[in-house]
Amino acid sequence: MAALFGSRVRRLRTAAGLTQAELGRKTHVVSTRITQIERASGAKPTLELARALDAALGADNLLVELWPYVYREAFPDWSRAFIELSERAESINQYAAHVVPGLLQTEAYARAVLSLDVLLCNEQQLEERVEARLGRQERLRSPDRPHLWVVLDEAVLRRPVGGRAVMREQLARLLDAANGHHIRLQVLPFDQGGHEAMGGSLTILTLPDGSVAAYTEGADYGRLIEETADVTRYKAIYDRLRAAALPPFMSLDMIRSAMEGNYRGANVPSRSERRRVAQEQLQQSGGRRLRGSGGGDRNPRHRPRP
Repeated sequence: MAALFGSRVRRLRTAAGLTQAELGRKTHVVSTRITQIERASGAKPTLELARALDAALGADNLLVELWPYVYREAFPDWSRAFIELSERAESINQYAAHVVPGLLQTEAYARAVLSLDVLLCNEQQLEERVEARLGRQERLRSPDRPHLWVVLDEAVLRRPVGGRAVMREQLARLLDAANGHHIRLQVLPFDQGGHEAMGGSLTILTLPDGSVAAYTEGADYGRLIEETADVTRYKAIYDRLRAAALPPFMSLDMIRSAMEGNYRGANVPSRSERRRVAQEQLQQSGGRRLRGSGGGDRNPRHRPRP
């Protein structure tokens, strides 16, 4: 795809009567960068550069539309099918076991995470993957952005990937992201013990046609699940994780505590306290009482007078 992108740039540049140096000036890059793109020999173009090339060459969004296929080449084969589906998904539900999901990572955090790949070839490949990961985040700012619900394992907050400064910036990003109406965050605390998704991360994708896919991922593997029966089982696992996690407002308090450097002293509410708060929320929203919470309307003191 990088070669196809490069050949299109060369053909459009030639048709426009521009030299590589002239196109470079129009797009604010050196001429050797244009040479690399046309020969598919250097770092893949960023989305910003693809847009600049498209505008300078009057390509009517051809290059911008090709760009997603180019940047996917920066990811391992086993993750590309998942990326293609996630770009079309109307809702994305994720459980993150070890690190912040890519859609919510800062640049410094993404670089720190991706640099840990033992199969990474060189610095150029690292930068390509960082650019590709940040490029995927564009969809969260687009009109057709998906609804994103993320359950973070407490380990994600406790492990300062990239150092304390990088981690603090990343946690601040999570708090900022949670202000959006289309993003919800929860934290699954350690005191919940073991669960069925401990081996890695889990994502549930709901597509515009109503179909659903699941994706499980570890350090160096990924598996896309599309069989209905298997997807149903993974959806049930995700629902149990979400139910066991702290309510969103408690989760944000825990993230704030971690951001302030209190990595081991966060005040994690007890199970009984979480149950009490959940019941209060249900009552405030007009919901029914939880089972075993005291009998509800059977107590005549709560009945309205005739």
